[in-house]
Amino acid sequence: MHLEKLHLLNFKNYAEANLTFSPRINVLVGKNGSGKTNLLDAIFYLAFTKSAFSTTDQHCIQHEQPYFMVKGGFRTENSSNEIVSSVQQGAKKVFREGVNEYEKLSDHIGKYPVILVAPDDVDLVKEGSEARRKFFDGIISQLDKHYLEDLIQYNHALKQRNSFLKMAYEKGLTDWLTLDAYDQVLVKRGMPIFEKRLAFVKEFLPVFRKYYRFIVEENEVTDLAYVSPLQEKDFTAGLQGTRQKDLALQRTSFGIHRDDYIFTLEQGDLKRLGSQGQQKSFVIALKLAQFEILKTHKGFKPILLLDDIFDKLDDFRISRLLALMKEDLGQLFITDARPDRTQGLLDQIHVEATVFTIEKGNVKLYERQ
Repeated sequence: MHLEKLHLLNFKNYAEANLTFSPRINVLVGKNGSGKTNLLDAIFYLAFTKSAFSTTDQHCIQHEQPYFMVKGGFRTENSSNEIVSSVQQGAKKVFREGVNEYEKLSDHIGKYPVILVAPDDVDLVKEGSEARRKFFDGIISQLDKHYLEDLIQYNHALKQRNSFLKMAYEKGLTDWLTLDAYDQVLVKRGMPIFEKRLAFVKEFLPVFRKYYRFIVEENEVTDLAYVSPLQEKDFTAGLQGTRQKDLALQRTSFGIHRDDYIFTLEQGDLKRLGSQGQQKSFVIALKLAQFEILKTHKGFKPILLLDDIFDKLDDFRISRLLALMKEDLGQLFITDARPDRTQGLLDQIHVEATVFTIEKGNVKLYERQ
């Protein structure tokens, strides 16, 4: 699978752009703030029905414009498909594949898998459990539509339960029957999520370890453990046993929304004891394992978006990543502020690339001197 064409109207800093891409390596070069990452975000949007960086669709509309449109032409082994999304101020978002508009945006997730590797990915190590759950949920949701539906319904019920707890606390109520109704939904939707997360880590771990060893060329012991309160206590019993605590906190303190994934190296906790180089290597290995898992399940290679990755890695890790590129990782989009650097790195592995220069939202095909 690859993205053949991209058409933008009023998307972020692009008034209009029409691009045709190489099925292999595409390099987007330009100064910081020129719009390189916004182009990657447009591709991400076509895959996930939302921006990777903006919290709302309204933030993707160019300043003083009433709407934006993103259109992409994807080529698979047997067909070509056009994906179009448009958002207008005050109107419902339109998202369609060909002539068919989606009733549920979640039905689109996983059809055109994309992996974004960005400078802030190290937050997977440094931030709290929510970032790690989001990462793994994003992978599993692209593989299993039932998982995604359970996750959506679980989060909806959790939000309702938390709102009820806040109201009950403020009014001094103890309505256990209402909590029973919410708890039934949480258990029904949460148990399959717990079981699938547990099974997925077992599949993911050996693939991750393979890529970590490749990147560092050392036999460091790495581990990735899934931790859930459901491993220690029955879901229903856990919810019932924390009701008084939940009323005081005005939020639900037990459930799969409290799960975490613990990253360790042989010397201990990666966040506290790992060097910057080890943390970066760990995160890149996570993303490469994500690539292989998606490729294995889907039967084709996801699109890789590499945002300023050469700026954040040392020469050795760059050389290891280049070795993988030479083996053909499928379609890649690479952003860089220095065209000479990227071209030099690609020349080292004798790989051709299509290069675009970007300046203030204007894109041109780069003519090599």
